Amino acid sequence: MNRPLSLLDFTPEAAAEPAAASRRLASVDILRGGVMVLMVLDHVRDYLHSQAFLFDPLDLERSYPLLFATRWITHFCAPVFVMLAGVSAWLQFARGKSRPELSRFLATRGLWLVLMELTVISFGWSFGLDFLFLQVIWAIGWSMVALAALVWLPWRAVLAVGVAIVAGHNLLDPVRPADLGALAPLWSVLHAPGPILAEGRLLGFVAYPLLPWIGVMALGFGLGPIFTQAAPRRRFLLCAVGGGMVVLFLLLRATGVYGDPDGWTGQASPARTVMDFLSTTKYPPSLLYACMTLGPALLLLPLLETLRGRWAEPWATFGAVPFFFYIAHIYIAHALSALASLASGYPVWGIDDLFRNGQALQGFGYPLPVVYGVWLAVTAALYLPCRWFAGVKRRNPGGVLSYL
Repeated sequence: MNRPLSLLDFTPEAAAEPAAASRRLASVDILRGGVMVLMVLDHVRDYLHSQAFLFDPLDLERSYPLLFATRWITHFCAPVFVMLAGVSAWLQFARGKSRPELSRFLATRGLWLVLMELTVISFGWSFGLDFLFLQVIWAIGWSMVALAALVWLPWRAVLAVGVAIVAGHNLLDPVRPADLGALAPLWSVLHAPGPILAEGRLLGFVAYPLLPWIGVMALGFGLGPIFTQAAPRRRFLLCAVGGGMVVLFLLLRATGVYGDPDGWTGQASPARTVMDFLSTTKYPPSLLYACMTLGPALLLLPLLETLRGRWAEPWATFGAVPFFFYIAHIYIAHALSALASLASGYPVWGIDDLFRNGQALQGFGYPLPVVYGVWLAVTAALYLPCRWFAGVKRRNPGGVLSYL
């Protein structure tokens, strides 16, 4: 008599689907492509919204539900993308790449991404190299370097490291850079966001401290064996892990016992109470932030496996060339903001004051419906270039193109 599947039964080898390790999983690319498209919305809002930098869209006292939702939904982008980078690393190993080959690839690609963040991407954000805004590509790069060392461990050990960091790093929240004297810059890089200063001069800002993101990538690698299981088992495990994370989020958030430095309270309306409940800490990503985003993403993956044809192809195309998509959308959004700056009577470089000084330009920007229209237009404009580049990568696997 068959008994129900259990998490206790799980091993990477048990009930493995023979073809799964050798083929690219469309659902992973579809999910990655979906969060990339959401990311464009966030950055177009940054560059073109009339209220950008006037206040935080998650500020309950000044924001409103649509603006809050526009910002909140994009919280899924970074953690899902980083987790899937870890899953993809496992899948490369499952397809036959040896540990030395995988470790070398992760280390070199990680350092390459850090270099890109410091040059091409930083230039795209500000059209200059005098201000370094260290964000998700920086975090992914160094997380890959860390994973290059971790892949020498058994997968269960990597999973344990990921869980320990994601679940435990909030214990370090009371430690502030100012408490560490000369080590303050190092702590900003590892756990607490902060400015990059040299002789009193502001050179940039660390928005993505590394330690929590290393945990998310290690978690993705540790969950990787799930993705090579036969379809029924894979879907069960994804739902079990994702559902467990959602339940953990609800329990910890409701009780306020642990998991996020900022609590929540009842507000004047049910909508604002929900907004406060969902407003968790991204910089650095708290345990509750990770559960709130990664849990639903894992639950969504089994549903994405059912997408076929024209419903799946655009998302899978974007997800197959994420780095190409990422760089292209930054330059397009920034160019549009420069044109908008001119149209508002400011110099073409005026918009860059938003990023350097965090100060809004009077009379600049557009209402949220226009931002949504531009978002859809930018996404549509990127489809054909991404489709072309995805074809180039497919016809020329490995080599230099594997770094792009």
